[in-house]
Amino acid sequence: MSDQVLPGSPLRVLVADDNPVVRAGLAALLNAHPDIRVTAQASNGAEAIAIATCHRPDVILLDVRMPGTDGLTALPTLARLAPVMMLTYSGEPEVVAKALRRGAVGYLVHGEFTADELIRAVRDLSDGTATFTSSAVDVSDPLGVSYEPNQNSSHLQSFVSQSSKARPTYAARLHGRGHNRLEFGLSAREVEVMDLIAAGMSNQQIAATCFISEKTVKNHINRIFAKLHSSSRSEAIAHWLGTAHGGWNR
Repeated sequence: MSDQVLPGSPLRVLVADDNPVVRAGLAALLNAHPDIRVTAQASNGAEAIAIATCHRPDVILLDVRMPGTDGLTALPTLARLAPVMMLTYSGEPEVVAKALRRGAVGYLVHGEFTADELIRAVRDLSDGTATFTSSAVDVSDPLGVSYEPNQNSSHLQSFVSQSSKARPTYAARLHGRGHNRLEFGLSAREVEVMDLIAAGMSNQQIAATCFISEKTVKNHINRIFAKLHSSSRSEAIAHWLGTAHGGWNR
């Protein structure tokens, strides 16, 4: 009874990845949204199957290459339990094609999506809507991928329509933010990093979430602090959220 999904309950997500830093980063990112909750984590496919069988998550994020039982091996079983989105560094055409044939409902390659896009993809996946990043989109026609309909892929849309959905422009998102963040002069990546700072993430978690090195995170933070005229995280967050004295009116 405890696993029953109630109206208004957060989406329950299982993250399966052998890298604990990646799992922690994804959990921190997803849990920052009240409508999403990472309720379980697994380090390989066998663990993912055992956990999904017991807890029946609403969405599964699955890596391809893991020790022991890998993601592709576990995929057919997991796809019968919940919608599965591959979240991986493996963008090889044959891997993408195999994942889709085995029941994956979406495929995101690290480095080809932003944090905002991942959040939206998780929400869409729970409704049966697929999201693909560019590497996955590119393999459809050349390989002639055919899909075997099942309970989780019946709403699978065309690669072309989903590719535009997977990579919207940052300008559209920024115009909807309100406040005066555009005036700060931050780049798209800096906006993403600053949002994660405001969510309370450490440099290590930001690096894992954005799939960049901690050194790169530090470089972004130095530039952000300079643009926000801040000398600390708390001061930068105050300016970013519009709570600093002076209000940044220009």
